[in-house]
Amino acid sequence: MNKDINKRQNLKNFLKRYLFFLITLVLLGILFIFRFDAGLKATDVVVYSFKEMLLVLPPIFVLIGLLEVWIPKETMIRLMGEGSGIKGILLAFLFGTVAAGPLYAAFPVAIVFMKKHVKFSNIIILLGAWGATKLPMLLFEMTALGFKFALFRLAINIPVILIIAFLMEALIKKDEVEAIYEKAARL
Repeated sequence: MNKDINKRQNLKNFLKRYLFFLITLVLLGILFIFRFDAGLKATDVVVYSFKEMLLVLPPIFVLIGLLEVWIPKETMIRLMGEGSGIKGILLAFLFGTVAAGPLYAAFPVAIVFMKKHVKFSNIIILLGAWGATKLPMLLFEMTALGFKFALFRLAINIPVILIIAFLMEALIKKDEVEAIYEKAARL
């Protein structure tokens, strides 16, 4: 009897965890049936994205491992935790700006920062900077769109990132932030 309950629970957990993936596979199958060429294109996009992730994620995981081992929690709390002030904000911008890789690679880094008790607003700043103020993107914009455009966009993005980070920290309840940190600690 317990085996049947465990099997059902395991199946339920599996379906809950992979529901989006399974629905996507079903939709892709339907697309192949009705529009084979579109199904091939969709599959090509998925394979390309998967290959890109395989190239980006391993170096990010190495960085994460180094962050966890080399930088003690106390140092991160002092540099970027509660009470770190402008120093924490500048470091969050620096980490996000010099980062390489797409935005999805920033989330594992954010989890490590949560495990090291980095202030919530600094994590939001890191994510915002990673997505909007990366150095390679800035250099590309300077050459392709002009120095003036790149600096103007940067001058708009930095205050917006700060406003979003401080608003999120003010509007999200402390117990919800703690729940996010607890979930990150379990990962």
